[in-house]
Amino acid sequence: MSPARPPPPTEGPWLEAARMFARNPSAIAGSVLLALVLLVAIAGPWVLAADPFELVAAPMTPPFTAEAWLGTDYLGRDVLTGLIYGGRATLLVGAVAALLSVAIGITIGATAGFYGGRVDRALMRVTEFFQVLPALLFAMVVVTLFSPTLLTVTLAIGVVSWTGTARLTRAEFLKLREVEFVRAERAIGARNARIIWGVILPNALPPLVVSATLAVGVAILFEAGLSFLGLGDPNQMSWGLMIGSSRQYLLSSWWAVTFPGAAIFVTVLAVSLIGDGLNDALNPKLRER
Repeated sequence: MSPARPPPPTEGPWLEAARMFARNPSAIAGSVLLALVLLVAIAGPWVLAADPFELVAAPMTPPFTAEAWLGTDYLGRDVLTGLIYGGRATLLVGAVAALLSVAIGITIGATAGFYGGRVDRALMRVTEFFQVLPALLFAMVVVTLFSPTLLTVTLAIGVVSWTGTARLTRAEFLKLREVEFVRAERAIGARNARIIWGVILPNALPPLVVSATLAVGVAILFEAGLSFLGLGDPNQMSWGLMIGSSRQYLLSSWWAVTFPGAAIFVTVLAVSLIGDGLNDALNPKLRER
């Protein structure tokens, strides 16, 4: 009688999630769109070495001309050059502000959910305080007080947009802190820091990864809104600055607003599609379905 064959190795949850993500057409489309945006923003300045603030042609030159492929704005600045160089600033602010927001949210949510009691109540009151504040108005106040630069805009966005991540992290920690493997770590004398960051957090990551992805899109829209209102860095070209500076000339030079607006739309759409794909791939109930 031949010996029984060992069962085939099962895939890990992350590998299974990656396979589900790769089978999601919307997620793949979002990944391709985001990759194209990143490629243009990163490699574009090497191909088109120019100053986005340079006056290259007559003001309001229409697009698809020899002087400027995508036209010029009301000052005569090239819209295509502004899109390429402005993408770097917009994407950088979006990514760094999202990381800051997620870091603050995870730290507060993990602490509140793990310790509970008075610590939980105190931190949730702080979270509720930031939730009831108008986020855009609060960010405007912060930027106005400390002068509009890329750093202050990034910090302002990160400081006002962490509450959703904090509540999600707290809910995950409240659910996981009493499971068997966490009790086993306590029984062997593991420190609280080890349990929080080394045991519970890795098991709470799937929904937090989705939250972090979507936070990038929110941060990009925040940056565009602040720049539109004239609170962006005036010395750094960004898509929001392009829209804000040309909004008065929308009827006479629509291209100066439409093209950067389309770039923001495509980028946020790509990030949202990736976030939805990650949610489908990392959610065990949806994987079973």
